[in-house]
Amino acid sequence: MLRIEDLHASVAETPILKGVQLSIGPGEVHAIMGPNGSGKSTLSKVLAGDESYTVESGRVDFEGQNLFEMPPEERARAGLFLGFQYPVEIPGVNNSYFLKAALNAARAARGEPEIDPVSFLKRVRERAQWVGLDDSLLKRPVNAGFSGGEKKRNEIFHLAVLEPRLAILDETDSGLDIDALRAVADGVNRMRDPQRSFLLITHYQRLLSYIEPDYVHVMVRGQIVRSGGKELAAELERSGYAAFEDEEAA
Repeated sequence: MLRIEDLHASVAETPILKGVQLSIGPGEVHAIMGPNGSGKSTLSKVLAGDESYTVESGRVDFEGQNLFEMPPEERARAGLFLGFQYPVEIPGVNNSYFLKAALNAARAARGEPEIDPVSFLKRVRERAQWVGLDDSLLKRPVNAGFSGGEKKRNEIFHLAVLEPRLAILDETDSGLDIDALRAVADGVNRMRDPQRSFLLITHYQRLLSYIEPDYVHVMVRGQIVRSGGKELAAELERSGYAAFEDEEAA
């Protein structure tokens, strides 16, 4: 589904990603862990098409298409979803109207008709329950005045309504209490599907206690230095990142 080959990227002429290699197959859940400043969030934003970052070299294919030939909105319509570490507030834009417009744009790109109001309302109410999102938040502007936990629940709610092919979740667990973490994880687990993949970016093993990954990757100084199964996350929890930083330096 996603193939990243020797990806180098920078921000403000400062190199951040320094040769990232990664392949994600359909239905797989991958987790990237690493210390602050290792390039995890940069990778997510480069994949989503954030123009603040410059791709210096390398290639990324998404379901056979060159991702870098697609503007951000085309990537989203093709089924790439980014859950933000710090979700953006959009004052004046109703949460439900925003979602309906996004969903219909994706359906139009697939040659499908617009979703009818009854079906949309049924989907919205069902998916809001998945993450414990209060119905009153559906009528408010996107993330405006939401608490930190509500914003993260809203991100996963958007994911559940839009049903993307690949969901990149950038530190969705940061700042969540245990109840919100469980609700967010439950929403993700309900969305797991043989044709839908996830890339989870996190500092901590606790998220992976609720969302079991197929693969775990350690990123240090802009490169993936080790890959393994879920046991790698447990090793990181015990030993920290110092050993991996020393390994990369050597």
